[in-house]
Amino acid sequence: MADNTIRELENVVIVGSGPAGLTAAIYAARAGLEPLLIEGFPSGGQLMETTDVENFPGYPEGVLGPQLIEDLKNQATRFGTRFIFENVERFDLTGDPKILTITGDVAIRTRAVILATGATARYLGLDNEAKLKGQGVSACAVCDGFFFRDQDVAVIGGGDSALEDALFLTHHARTVTIVHRRDSLRASRIMQERALNHPKIRFEWASVVADLVGEPDKDGLEGITLKNLKTGALKTIAVTGMFVAIGHIPATNLFKDQVTLDEKGFIDTVGKTSSTNVPGVFAAGDVMDPLYKQAITAAGSGCKAALDTEKWLIEHQS
Repeated sequence: MADNTIRELENVVIVGSGPAGLTAAIYAARAGLEPLLIEGFPSGGQLMETTDVENFPGYPEGVLGPQLIEDLKNQATRFGTRFIFENVERFDLTGDPKILTITGDVAIRTRAVILATGATARYLGLDNEAKLKGQGVSACAVCDGFFFRDQDVAVIGGGDSALEDALFLTHHARTVTIVHRRDSLRASRIMQERALNHPKIRFEWASVVADLVGEPDKDGLEGITLKNLKTGALKTIAVTGMFVAIGHIPATNLFKDQVTLDEKGFIDTVGKTSSTNVPGVFAAGDVMDPLYKQAITAAGSGCKAALDTEKWLIEHQS
């Protein structure tokens, strides 16, 4: 990072480099706001862990997640967005200007902020799960599926993400068992049809993971113990991989005491806008969306945040 990439007072700083942050950067840059985008680590958001994206407009043949991020970044760069590959370590959003402190104790002063920090994978919270992370337990099928070639694995969850992971894993694993706490899936119809009709995928309905079998630093995960929620019966199935796909936790910890959050920890925006309770602070993407969590909705909210920011800056010119 070169120091001259930071101006004495920025118009707007965008935090996050997924579809929301990058789209906000495109719109803000085209509006002449000369945005500075702090990418965070790892950069690119959840699409960096996704293979084929088939439902993003403009890609009739589909596109790889990392390629989509690269395309958005190139477009934002074309219009003059500046990028810093660092993490924000402290936020002071209540003052004027707002101050964001990045790695190396470098303070960035800005009139407005767009928070597009995304969300991280939610795990089950079991003791053995934490011990076996990276040794059979993962929340990223795309990242780790290759290591389970011709093995038996399980996916925990019943939404689109879980079924997408399961279908991806069929390219590597011998069998994929989907464990779902309900007796019907929450995923979209097309994803359900693909999973239910796939010869490698089987289901454990109305069941949860009660424990994991295996020793860290030895053979790793060897199986998972399931509890049937209707009968209470326990059984262990042999798997060497468990992929958790039960949702995400919004990345709001560093500013949770400054910006109003909802009961799940997502940023609570005002009405149909991207505005937070703090003047000059806006939110976009998965960090404020507990419902849809799609690349296109994140991108759309990034557009809204940039437009709201531009309007706010015009109204508050000094």
